[in-house]
Amino acid sequence: MPTPAYVIDEMISAKSIAARVEALAREIQQAFKDTDKLIVIGLLRGSFVFIADLVRELDLPVEVDFLETSSYGEGMESSREVRILKDLRGEIEGRDILVVEDIVDTGHTLHHVLNLLASRKPRRMEVCALLDKPSRREVDVKATWTGFEIPDEFVVGYGIDYAQRDRNLDHIGAVRFIDEDGATPA
Repeated sequence: MPTPAYVIDEMISAKSIAARVEALAREIQQAFKDTDKLIVIGLLRGSFVFIADLVRELDLPVEVDFLETSSYGEGMESSREVRILKDLRGEIEGRDILVVEDIVDTGHTLHHVLNLLASRKPRRMEVCALLDKPSRREVDVKATWTGFEIPDEFVVGYGIDYAQRDRNLDHIGAVRFIDEDGATPA
C-alpha cells in the first residue's frame, strides 16, 4: 500500500531542539553528578539522533546501550503490543541508568520497557523523553525530564519517522495529509 501524500509543518525548530538538549544535559548532569558511570539506554530507532546529541552534551562518564522495541510497525497508531526486537548488550544491575525515549505517547512502550529494566535491578533509573503527548496517555508513566510537550499531532523529524521516512529532518514537524488536489482532507 503506498504512503499517502503529506506535507510537514515545522513544529519545533532545530535551534529550539539544540537549546533544549543543552538544558536537559545540564539537569541530567546535576542529577547524576555522583555517578561513577551513567548507562544511557536509547530506545531505537526514534531516539538515535536525540541520544547522540544528548550524550555529547553530558560531562559525565557514560556508556551507551540500546533497546529496540516495536509497537507501531508501519502505521500511525500504536498496536499497544510491545515487542523487544533488540535487547541490551550489557548488564545494568546496581548501575545508574538513563532511559532515552523519542516520544511518550500512549505510554505502553515506556511502561513495558521500565518494567523490564526494573526487573534487572538497576541502582537508579530515570527517563528523558524528547517529546511528550500527555493527551494520548493510556498508561500512568512519566519521564523525569521532557524536552517538549506537544499536542496530539503525528510528528516526524530528528530521528522520528513515518514509514521509515523523514528521520533525517533537523526539526520536528507535524504531518498533514493531503489529497490529490493538494487539499487537506477534513
